[in-house]
Amino acid sequence: MQHTKINHEALEKLRARLGKPVQRVTPPFYTEINADAARHFASSIGDDNPLYVDPEYAAKSRWKSGLATPCILYSTNNVVSGAVEGLPGVHAMFAGTDWTWHQPIRHGTRIRTEATLKDLVEHETRFAGRAIQQIYAISFFDQNDTLLATADSWCFRTERESAKSEGKKYKEVEKAIRKYTEEELDVFRNQYRSEKRRGAETRYFDDVNVGDQIDTILKGPYTLTSVIAFMQSWGNYGTQNHRIAWDYFDKHPKLAIPNAYGVPEGPARVHWDAEFAREVGVPAPYDFGPERIAWLSHLMTDWMGDDGFLRRLNVRVRDHNLLGDATWCKGTVTGKRVEDGKAIVSADVWCENQRGARTAVGSAEVILPTKS
Repeated sequence: MQHTKINHEALEKLRARLGKPVQRVTPPFYTEINADAARHFASSIGDDNPLYVDPEYAAKSRWKSGLATPCILYSTNNVVSGAVEGLPGVHAMFAGTDWTWHQPIRHGTRIRTEATLKDLVEHETRFAGRAIQQIYAISFFDQNDTLLATADSWCFRTERESAKSEGKKYKEVEKAIRKYTEEELDVFRNQYRSEKRRGAETRYFDDVNVGDQIDTILKGPYTLTSVIAFMQSWGNYGTQNHRIAWDYFDKHPKLAIPNAYGVPEGPARVHWDAEFAREVGVPAPYDFGPERIAWLSHLMTDWMGDDGFLRRLNVRVRDHNLLGDATWCKGTVTGKRVEDGKAIVSADVWCENQRGARTAVGSAEVILPTKS
């Protein structure tokens, strides 16, 4: 299969869109956050926090209403989730988001978003050689025009053919894919059984020290069921069916990539189609970048407890999380400060797989209550 390359003319057309609003033709998965949306999204990332899944519990918290996990906003705007424009036929690899939340996401919130193309940066990568980092700025508002959050989100545009034929990143990983032993599965079972969220036991700013470890949580090992569970509650702009899918491919023919039967399918199938994953230079299907960032938000909300507020999460997705991979979400407190009357704890956070590779790295800030 011959894939499209990055060419000067297409890149210059894309540069002409810098600073201009993005007009998406496909609707977001959610325009309103209700109790069902909040529960389904939390469940899809393995987060059983009653603040997100039990409205009666949440109504008795300091927030006085049901909440959604912060990264549900990935489902309210296609651009923040990696639906980039321009360079038709050139693969888009989601690579990170710098989130800042200003308000909790409450049940009943209707979402309005604004997005602009912020920057284009050329890179030379181990994965596919030449790549274009495509960065967007997105703002999220509620029905009263209150600013809920802002995000810079980016993808790397990579040539599928180059990634497949020239990429050096996954040569050793391919050899390491294997079946788990029963003893290894016991490690996963025991990890899940040992995990405890902070919950209603307040974590005070006063009691946190630089160097404290954030309580580790496990995600995986990743399976096709994991893919489906996340897709059910996150949605994906390019995953359509029957007449709607064929109409979509009529409008966007470069997204209609023939499968093994010669039938057109969208590029999102890299997440479940092993053959197509190899076409883009990855040895197996893999997770969604927004999913892994949502896992790190789960790490922090479990640790901070019901009375904390996740203010910022800036994560770079560095490697793919392949089918079969286990991911431990970890963190370390790196700083404390009081700013504008807010007691803020900062932390380094990362995802680490069973091969010891850090597949996502970043930083987080939470606002905690004080004893005084």
